[in-house]
Amino acid sequence: MPKFLLKRWHGQHIVWMFVLLIALTAIIYMFKWWLGLTAFLLCGVMAYFTLQAETAFRRELNTYVGTITHRVKKAGNEVMSGLPIGIILYNEEKRIEWHNPFVAKMLGQDSVIGESLFDYFPDLKNKKDKAETLELKVGQFIYQVMSKPEERLLYLREITEQALLAKKYEDSKTAIGIVMMDNLEEATQGLDDQARSLMLAKVTGEITEWAQKNQLYLRRTSSDRFLILMDQKALRQLEQTRFELLDDVRDLTIENKLPLTLSIGIASGAEQLTELGQMAQMGLDMSLGRGGDQVTVKVGQRLSFYGGRTNAVEKRTRVRARVISHALRDLMKDSDKVIIMGHRFADMDSIGAAIGVLKAVQVVGKEGYIVLEGVNPSIQKVMETISADERLHRWFITPEQGMQITTQRTLAVVVDTHKASMVAEPKLLQLTHRVVVVDHHRRSEEFIHDATLVYMEPYASSTCELVTELLQYINEKLSMEVLEATMLLAGIVVDTKSFSLRTGARTFEAASYLRRNGADSALIQKLMKEDLDSYIERSEIIKHTETIYEHVALAVAEPTRKYSQLMIAQVADTLLNMTNIMASFVIAERPDGLIGISARSLGQMNVQVVMERLGGGGHLTNAATQTDCTLEEATNRLKQVLADMQEEEGLFE
Repeated sequence: MPKFLLKRWHGQHIVWMFVLLIALTAIIYMFKWWLGLTAFLLCGVMAYFTLQAETAFRRELNTYVGTITHRVKKAGNEVMSGLPIGIILYNEEKRIEWHNPFVAKMLGQDSVIGESLFDYFPDLKNKKDKAETLELKVGQFIYQVMSKPEERLLYLREITEQALLAKKYEDSKTAIGIVMMDNLEEATQGLDDQARSLMLAKVTGEITEWAQKNQLYLRRTSSDRFLILMDQKALRQLEQTRFELLDDVRDLTIENKLPLTLSIGIASGAEQLTELGQMAQMGLDMSLGRGGDQVTVKVGQRLSFYGGRTNAVEKRTRVRARVISHALRDLMKDSDKVIIMGHRFADMDSIGAAIGVLKAVQVVGKEGYIVLEGVNPSIQKVMETISADERLHRWFITPEQGMQITTQRTLAVVVDTHKASMVAEPKLLQLTHRVVVVDHHRRSEEFIHDATLVYMEPYASSTCELVTELLQYINEKLSMEVLEATMLLAGIVVDTKSFSLRTGARTFEAASYLRRNGADSALIQKLMKEDLDSYIERSEIIKHTETIYEHVALAVAEPTRKYSQLMIAQVADTLLNMTNIMASFVIAERPDGLIGISARSLGQMNVQVVMERLGGGGHLTNAATQTDCTLEEATNRLKQVLADMQEEEGLFE
């Protein structure tokens, strides 16, 4: 009982009042005894009734409090029984010790006391013992579960209506897509007007039928572009079918010399329509940058790719190369100096392309430097050859030197990669706002977005091929040194496996131009030679090869051995030459402690998508990744990705 109720006479003022009355009565008694005696009797009567009143108050107060306690307990029991919230107490063995009637009604049982909690709520198995709120579905109803692991207590509240309303809201969100015939000019070249119109009508009809089937709003904006509007529900259905329209259109025009393919960019998850439109265009640019014939879907922060089963179509016109070349020349003239960077662990294509750009810088009359972070086995012979030529070697600098000489007016040219994290010195890109990207890889999610000029052509065999074409428009009277032309040609030879893979007509034209400028093929053969120890080392990895999915070779090196990235790539190339092998994967530990995975294919399988799921990237036929785990973990992850892709849409065309 609170003390303020039992001690209502704060300061004891009533006691002092009675003391004062007795004192006054005593004074009266001294003057008139009978009057004082009467006063004493009256004080006694007042004290008696005051004590009686206090006793009655305490008795009635206790009775009232007892009544309140009973009512509160009764109300609590009724609330626990009739509350529309489930309460479950469980023990350390995850067995139900007590629950209120709502839980029994919810589960359709009289009682589940003593039963395992996971028998009725299996979704709780994978949840950690920490306070959290999650949603569970029991029958046709959805419940919000609040967990209190310290008290081993669960609260369940039905939120079916709210969950359905939230799902309806999510399903109704707008998604915008842009569909583009990415090789219309190349596919229709040589056709007469009637044949061209007939093919366009067939493709347009196929796209229109696909849109009606999936309840999409379709609007043609130009001869080769369409705008599509849909909601999230329709988008999820399209993702489940993995955009079969790509295959349907390709099969529809397969009788042509060059089948027509589509590229699609779709965006959702943004509040503003203008932002959605920009995201959709970025998605289309990414699909085109990855070689076309694929779909890029961006929902919020999630980025997904579908398709990409065919090689990029080689452009038959050099208009873009000429425009890019002139723009690059103007940027060089407007800069104080040019810093050229390839990717980390440089290869022949990266070094050759950098030397080609350096030649363009010198022709324009500016200072140019090539940033190289170190020499690795794949370029050791090349750098030894370059070191013997002082005129060329003096332009190679370290990343530290590059950062010291870079200013806001310095032009940074990135070759053979478009990822900021992959360049020789990522910090150098932050020192200048003038960045040019020249690359032949398929565009990935990570990209140098603030680049001033981007020249990415996934159809090209190598970056050296792109740089060679740019050089032809930098200056018509350009003449090259033998070593410069040789390095560019060597990059093309290495990336095309001696003109056997990803080789188009423009590849041979670039090689012909380099030969006319003195490229030494004998020197290239000398640079590509390998010693006997390397051959034996490669054979050690090959003997651990197994064949999976009938046409996929998987080689996992011994855990105790370490191999260079070049060696891993060479083994993957070698396995691709074996009978009935359409794709090869090689997994081995590198000297830096990371696990390297190299992937190769003949074109029937997109190894770029496989490597992207493991955090890497590359081309449809040539890709790789590095991961910080064990050999066994990397192997299991790769096998799981292959199994998922086989289940989703098959590994091969």
